[in-house]
Amino acid sequence: MNLSLKHLQAFTALCGTLNFTRAARLCHLSQPAFSALIQGLEEGVGVQLFERSTRSVQLTPAGKDFEPQAHRLLGEMDAALEKLRGVSTQQSKHVCIALLPSLAAHWLPTVLEAFAHQQPHIKVTVKDVLNAPCCEAVLNGQADLGLASALSSHPELQSHAVANEHFFIACHAKHRWATCAEAIEPSALINEPFIQMAPSTSVRQAVDQWAAQHLEAPLNQLMEVEQLATVMGMVRAGFGVSLIPALSLEYFQDPN
Repeated sequence: MNLSLKHLQAFTALCGTLNFTRAARLCHLSQPAFSALIQGLEEGVGVQLFERSTRSVQLTPAGKDFEPQAHRLLGEMDAALEKLRGVSTQQSKHVCIALLPSLAAHWLPTVLEAFAHQQPHIKVTVKDVLNAPCCEAVLNGQADLGLASALSSHPELQSHAVANEHFFIACHAKHRWATCAEAIEPSALINEPFIQMAPSTSVRQAVDQWAAQHLEAPLNQLMEVEQLATVMGMVRAGFGVSLIPALSLEYFQDPN
């Protein structure tokens, strides 16, 4: 016969209680279903395991011989399942995070280093992508979570604000603003050659939103680039100025 886990559980429950009603309750079965399970077990092995009367239930000699083996088989089954669950848990200890390149390059490494010491069994993979791909990665299940600009919110995603970011003017070291002690008025940017980022970037979206609120004329866009590193190179060469988020200041640690 095919000895099932239910057969073993029913047999050991009845061994422990010697009462069909209580054993059926332990196995979450009705008494008729439980009785049928025990009867099927006895018919399958071809041996009577219990002696039944109107007043009592007792193990037969064959039943007494089988009892320790049944407990051993159940123990081995539990151990095998526990090991399988452990393997599954280990395999599931993997997190993928999507985030902006500036965060991935300058903020995340220190955080990951600390996290690796606290949770050494969790593998973390990183997708350094722009705002829109960051949200798409979470939407399509390629990433478990994303860190992006609030301007990239999506109706199918749940988001929480974790930080507010300041923007800075980046200019050449010889530019008149480099040594300016007074506050620079927003309108002063209108006449400056401006190094702008691509519309798909979170920086561009934030700058456009700010300009719409504070400037009466459009920025004097000299060129449009994809990467903050390119913005840094153009500003360093003296082509123009730009507005950059605080988390990207590391790109601009240059004498010029």
